[in-house]
Amino acid sequence: MTPRMALVGANGYGVAHRRVAETLRQEGALRLVGLCDLAPVRDEPDAPVPPEARVFTDYREMLAATRPDLVVVATPPHTHLEIATAAARAGADLLVEKPPVLSLAEHHTLTEVLAASAGRYGPPVCQVGFQALGSAALTTLVRAISDGTLGRVRAVSAVGAWQRPDAYYRRAPWAGRRRVDGRQVLDGALVNPFAHALMQCLAIAAAAAGGPVWPVDLELERYRARPIEVDDTTVIRVRLDRGPRVVVAVTLCADEESDPEVMVHTDRGTAVLGYTTDRLRMPGWPEPRAVPGRTGLLANLLAHRRDGAPLLAPLARTAPFTAVAEAVAAAPVPPTIGAEFLADHGEGPQRVVTVPGVGEVLRRAAAELALPSELAVAWSAPPWRAVAPDASGGPQPDGGVQQRSARVQQPDG
Repeated sequence: MTPRMALVGANGYGVAHRRVAETLRQEGALRLVGLCDLAPVRDEPDAPVPPEARVFTDYREMLAATRPDLVVVATPPHTHLEIATAAARAGADLLVEKPPVLSLAEHHTLTEVLAASAGRYGPPVCQVGFQALGSAALTTLVRAISDGTLGRVRAVSAVGAWQRPDAYYRRAPWAGRRRVDGRQVLDGALVNPFAHALMQCLAIAAAAAGGPVWPVDLELERYRARPIEVDDTTVIRVRLDRGPRVVVAVTLCADEESDPEVMVHTDRGTAVLGYTTDRLRMPGWPEPRAVPGRTGLLANLLAHRRDGAPLLAPLARTAPFTAVAEAVAAAPVPPTIGAEFLADHGEGPQRVVTVPGVGEVLRRAAAELALPSELAVAWSAPPWRAVAPDASGGPQPDGGVQQRSARVQQPDG
């Protein structure tokens, strides 16, 4: 029987899921039976609304009426848990966009619901939307780490420099917010647009360690160039329970945009992976090389149920990412970068705020495994340090993430 798929969050990024689903539908791999969104759902290029697909504004009504085997959740992060648990209890497998959940308690709740539910194929499973984990370039890099070709891995770092206009922070009521209606959102640069950078680093660190890793503590410098509640520029340094250190340096206020890269620092040189371009440069290579091939997460989930193929991004694999996200959520509101360090470009909704020189700062941070304050950057502030949450997801002695030393906390907003 052809699996029945439903999509919650059919507009926005959900259109990308609809395009993938349409290709698979034409191949006979699935049937798209339900689309849900609060806004009207219309045909899009390469993503039509199939005749058999019913459109809903309430996901609960959709689950009851269509009884899908698979549900894709492409809604705001703070809504994922509620929708995903309802779909799992209805027996559906899940593909949940990143970040899947925003705390380990939520992670454990979803894990328990999946284990206790029953679907057509057995207990439902959950794949997370870290599509870069399906890259053949990543597989090539991980193989070189695992077979010893690169020697000992000392550290893994990532750098990303993008721009976002004013319109980006007006795209939804939760954009740039820490909480909405009392619910955590954390729509910051590190945990949302550059979530892939952090997840790639953690996946590579696990390969270098020869098995799963867990964050022990972290040093965090978050900044904002706009009147938002979260970060648009961040550098984080994470110490793991084993394996290499991880440093991620990212911004949405780039003076010059560049494709994000992951650097693997080894005793035989540095390997560089462009995780959005699938280009790889190994030590000794004069130029990066394209490594074509990606396994799509939806196709992989279908193959898992059909043939037993391993999931590329199962929920369990993303737990270290969620632990870091939870620690970041406990950090103070980021300090504002002074106006003297900023520049404006353009007008109206497409106005962009940049931090001149930030790209070079972040490249140095990733290359030297350093924080901006350690590089004596004029707009930097002392780091916030914390112990990462325990893998159990239970409360720590102080009731949450343990702050070891921090700048003076600022009030929200």
